[in-house]
Amino acid sequence: MDFFLPSGKSSKNSESGDLKWWQLSLIGVGCTIGTGFFLGSAIGIKITGPSIVFSFILAALGTYIVYNLLAKMTAEDPQEGSFCYYANKAYGKWAGFSCGWNYWCSNILIMGSQLTALSILTRFWFPHVPLWVFAAGYAILSIIVVLTGNKGFDKVEDLFAVIKTAAIIMFIILAAAALSGVIDGDARHPGFPGSSGEWFPEGFKGFWSSLIYAFYAYGGIEVIGLMATRLKKKEDAPKAGIIMLIVLVIIYVISLGLAVYMASHGAFNEKESPFVTAMYKYNLAFFPHVFNAAIIIAGFSTMTASLFGVTALLVTLANDGDAPAVFSKKIKKWKDLPLPSLGLAMAGLIASIVTALLLPGKIYEYITTAAGILILFNWSFIIISALRILEIKLFGKMMAFLGLILILSAVSGTLIEKSIRFGFFVSLLFVSIIAVIAVIMQKKVWKHKSQGSC
Repeated sequence: MDFFLPSGKSSKNSESGDLKWWQLSLIGVGCTIGTGFFLGSAIGIKITGPSIVFSFILAALGTYIVYNLLAKMTAEDPQEGSFCYYANKAYGKWAGFSCGWNYWCSNILIMGSQLTALSILTRFWFPHVPLWVFAAGYAILSIIVVLTGNKGFDKVEDLFAVIKTAAIIMFIILAAAALSGVIDGDARHPGFPGSSGEWFPEGFKGFWSSLIYAFYAYGGIEVIGLMATRLKKKEDAPKAGIIMLIVLVIIYVISLGLAVYMASHGAFNEKESPFVTAMYKYNLAFFPHVFNAAIIIAGFSTMTASLFGVTALLVTLANDGDAPAVFSKKIKKWKDLPLPSLGLAMAGLIASIVTALLLPGKIYEYITTAAGILILFNWSFIIISALRILEIKLFGKMMAFLGLILILSAVSGTLIEKSIRFGFFVSLLFVSIIAVIAVIMQKKVWKHKSQGSC
């Protein structure tokens, strides 16, 4: 996986690229599918019930709106900095700074979410081992991968993407075989709901709260916007995103539809993938182990890729003057690795491990909720930047505002569900800190620089 660098600098590949649109679509599918879907969707089902399928469809619409606008900006003005560059272009230095640091913080939380998910999944085999022990182990492994360079990781990243997708397809095939009677087992299933009350057992409140987990499962779309600069034809970026989303929606909706058809609402919990829960009655001894291992491999790849990303991002922020200069330093003896930047990312991982130790019960819900909200804040930046930069017709503007409404609904839904509400305040803390620093920088640094340049 290449370092993705949200900054204000032009891409070296902005004039030419090596990717075809279908290749970008496949990369997008691989980058997007992660433990947010494999494990986070279980929380969504628990909160809302079978209507989680509708949550994923609405989230897909919101995701399409965001990606389409980002792709259009990329086609018009290809930049390596992508959405942070466009925020800077549309609203000034404070927007680019806020966007960059918000993205850094969201990825730190994503790493914490993935780390916690990996630990929860590993306890499937070792239920009595404390969560923080596995968290520490996976964190050390991820750091080792970064320290040895990303060439080896590049070679297996495509394989990890295949494993993620294959795990879902395996479930779909086995579920279809079970429902058709090919696999023997308890054939009694709740089936699809026959009334609105059965579709929404937790009411509209539960459905509203579940939106954040549906959106989180599509997280990663902004990374594909960064990679769109590598397309041979930049104008193919919207097409690549549409095909990618169609594939994701088909995979997500079919697999979740089968899961809620095969198991009752009360059977799902955040400590087990909903697909393992759905196949429980069929006593397939191999399935939980194989599926669990596939998710762990996929989650580890996503976490390590995020560690690569935040390390490179902090270097770019430092080069642009949006972070202390020390974070731009690279150590030649260590394959030009930016060790100071990696050190700060490692501090974030350590904080996740400590938090897992202190709050082993609810940590995954909290971190996942906060990470999802911070991602959506960046998506909001993409929409409002596009409204200022692009010449958008009336229908396009209506779609843009619909995207903002869907994002606002997902964020606000976290406030009405007690079990995930704390995650909202965690994200608010991060945003508030970034906002305060941006105000200080505007008054103390950027304002004087702009006056001096005049």
